[in-house]
Amino acid sequence: MPHETDHLEVIHAAYHAFHTRDVEALLATLDPAVEWVHPAGMARYGLGGTRVGHAGVREFLSEVPAVLSGMRLEPREFLRSGDRVVVFGVRRVTSLSGHTETLDFVHSWTLRDGRAVRMEDIFDTVRFARLIDT
Repeated sequence: MPHETDHLEVIHAAYHAFHTRDVEALLATLDPAVEWVHPAGMARYGLGGTRVGHAGVREFLSEVPAVLSGMRLEPREFLRSGDRVVVFGVRRVTSLSGHTETLDFVHSWTLRDGRAVRMEDIFDTVRFARLIDT
């Protein structure tokens, strides 16, 4: 069974994959049946709800460019407890019109057997939607 340190290594690898836009490296950190959860309030943009599995994550990632021209995640604090890693950070998000804002996020990761089995993205959906609509 992986130690908490291993969990942090997996999560750091996931953020590195986001940073380098390496979808295969990201999927390598995720269980094949991962739950990829985003606030229901983002559904009107195709970004809300729960996606399941690698196919669901790919589908989610393929929909992001339809509503945003860019996003950079900057994780700042990692808290671990058992099989859970919670990450506090900011994301620099650019709308299709070119407007960029910095928005806070909390990611709650659950890990099992060295891979993430659930990732829940928690953020201010009103601010995010306002940016998308600019």
